[in-house]
Amino acid sequence: MATPTKTGRERQGESSNAGGKPGLRKPVFTKVDLLKPGTGGHNLTVKVLNSIAVPPKGRPVSHLLLDLMKPGTTVILRNAKIDMFKGSMRLAVDKWGRVEVTEPAQFAVKEDNNLSLVEYELVNIAEE
Repeated sequence: MATPTKTGRERQGESSNAGGKPGLRKPVFTKVDLLKPGTGGHNLTVKVLNSIAVPPKGRPVSHLLLDLMKPGTTVILRNAKIDMFKGSMRLAVDKWGRVEVTEPAQFAVKEDNNLSLVEYELVNIAEE
């Protein structure tokens, strides 16, 4: 007699902890110099050097985040992604991400390696 296979929801409920919920994985933090265009899911601890206000598109939440991004502040970005704007990389956090202010970091910022100043060009490769 064949046993029925379990659906995804039924498998999700199985876990080793007593609460019945699947355990959360610890975040893996990335260094800024490893970021590449078009990637996402990054967890970073960054220090704000400067912030430039972009005109809002109607969401008042952006005003609150701008208050958090003062120079010298250390911020943890979870589930961040790289957006391309005019050939340059921008670090963005969408609705699934998280921005947290944390205690001042003890690392030195490499200001000579500013990835926002690097210009990328989209190149189409013709397949033969």
